[in-house]
Formats: sequence, structure tokens, C-alpha cells
Amino acid sequence: MKKTLILSLFLIIIIGVVAARLAANKKKINAKKQPLKIENIRIPVTIISVREEIQEASLVKTGMLAPFKEAKLLSVSSGNLQRLLFNLGDNVRQGQPLAIVDTRLLELDLRRSASNVDKLKRDLQTYTELLEGNAATQEKVNDIRQQYNDARNHVEQLQRQIADATIKAPTSGIIGSKGVEEGMFVSTGTQIASIINLSQVKVQVYLTEAEVYQVSLGQNIKLTTDVYPDRSFAGTVTFISPQANQAYNYQVEITAPNNKDTPLRSGTFVYADFSRKTTRKVILIPREALLESTQHASVYTVQNGKAVLRSIKVGAEYGDNIQVTEGLQPGEQVITSGQINLKDGALINMSK
Repeated sequence: MKKTLILSLFLIIIIGVVAARLAANKKKINAKKQPLKIENIRIPVTIISVREEIQEASLVKTGMLAPFKEAKLLSVSSGNLQRLLFNLGDNVRQGQPLAIVDTRLLELDLRRSASNVDKLKRDLQTYTELLEGNAATQEKVNDIRQQYNDARNHVEQLQRQIADATIKAPTSGIIGSKGVEEGMFVSTGTQIASIINLSQVKVQVYLTEAEVYQVSLGQNIKLTTDVYPDRSFAGTVTFISPQANQAYNYQVEITAPNNKDTPLRSGTFVYADFSRKTTRKVILIPREALLESTQHASVYTVQNGKAVLRSIKVGAEYGDNIQVTEGLQPGEQVITSGQINLKDGALINMSK
């Protein structure tokens, strides 16, 4: 009896210990499942103050050379190309015959039409005399006169087509392309060749609103190119667009003579130096402070120990810095490193 009681007490103690251990383990597991409460975590960042500086601005733009004149040599009549009087790269002058379209069928038609005109002319004269003697009606005379006039118009059209069969250069220049060969059939409007006039060259550049008001018609412009690194070319502003394009830029055209010793070719990239250096105050921040591209620029500013996201507008770049045109004022603080861990309103630990 005594042994049974001792055994029962022992079992009760063991069960109690196990139950207590299980309860403790469950409490620990439940504690681990609870989300951690993180309070007042400050993210380390580097900051810098927005500053205003005086910068020297030079107006240099990149453009592409275009021909002074470029014309298409088109056929104005239909027929087989009897002769081509040019080759690729030939220098031609305005009015020079370059191609001849076969006109034999047109000439046959012209002779028949001319004979018909003569016949109708005689008929008109005959019936006019008969009308005077009351031997013909006015309607008959009017009908023959209409046929006579139509026949004359047809003859004139054929004569123009035969004259147009000799295709002449619309401008002086160099044959830049050739789209046909002798013997081919061409219809009205077929491009025979292209002529490029490079006696002068044109450069088209685009200026912002602030830049375009610094430029005037007739202004002398220095042109340089990587092709001739030791040479410069003198150009003149010959056109300033009165209206901005969709990107709010203004087209400016510069014309320059082409030098035979250092010839420039269409499509060459050039630098147009408007040679007007000015000083102005600009607001600058480090380029690394930007979160996105310059088209959708934004930065983190510092306000009351927090990172505050702000959209800005930027302009020209000055080395590692970039101009801020809208959204920041001198003296404000922006974050230059550590942005990857930030979100709007995050607490920060600042260092300079």
C-alpha cells in the first residue's frame, strides 16, 4: 500500500513537470510568432545643402549637315528610257539634259493629230461658208469648231510630252542616286535620280526658349567637326523658327560655304558654337542625388529628421552637378546616398 502511494505521487510529479515544460515551450513558441515591434529605427544617409553658384554658360549645339539644295529628277512623261546621259557622282548643271524618253509613238500620234487638225480646219472653213449661204446649220458649224479646238489642244499636249521627254536637271549639283537604267519603262512621276548641291551646307540645331532669344539672324557661327579636328568653318544663321515644336524647342538653320580643300558631306555631325558666353546664377545639386532620370527627376529632402520625397525639374549639367530649375531652394538639404533604403517619411540619421 505504501509503495503504491509513493509510485502514484511520483507519477503525478512527473506529469506535472512535463506539463509545466510543455506550457513553457508553448509560451516561447507563441512569443516567437509575435511580430517584432521596431520603433524609432533611423536609416543612415549622407546629406548635402543645395547651393547657388555663378556659372559661365557657353552655347554649343550638335547638328547634322544637310545639302544646300536637294532635288529629285522625275519623269514627266511615260515611255521607255532611250538614253541616260549621266553616271553616279557626275557634276551636272541646272538645265543640262540627263535622260531621254523614247517618243516615237508620241511622234506618230502627233502626225496623225496634226493631219486631223488640218482636216477639221478645212471643214470648219467650208461649213462657215455654207452657213453664210444658208446651206448649213449653226449647230453643225459649232460642232465642227469644237472638234477643231479639241484636236488643237491634243496636238499641243503631244508637243509638250515630246518636249518633256528630254529630262533636264532642276538644279546644279552631284548625282547622288540613280534609280533606273536605259531601256526601262518609266511612267509619269518616276524618280530617275537625285541631285545634291553641296556648294553650301546647312546645319539644323534646336534651341530652348532661353537659348533662342540669344540668337539673331545673320549672326556668325563657328562650326567644327571631328572629321577635320584642326579646322573650323564660318556659318551664318539664316533661319529661326517662329514657333516651338512639341518638345518646346526652336529650329535654327545655319548656312556655310563648302570648301573644296576640306569638303563637308551631307550627314556629318558638327558642333555649332554660337560664341556667346554669359554668367548666371544656377541652383546645383550632385547628380547622384537624383532618384530617376532627368525627365522624371526627384530627390529626398530632409525635413524634421525625416526623408521627404520631392519632384523637381533639372537643366544643364556642370561636371558631377546638375542644375535645378524648379522644386528646390538654396540652403535646403538633399540626400546623396542611402536612398535605396528609404521611403517617403522614413526617419534618418544624417551625416555630411
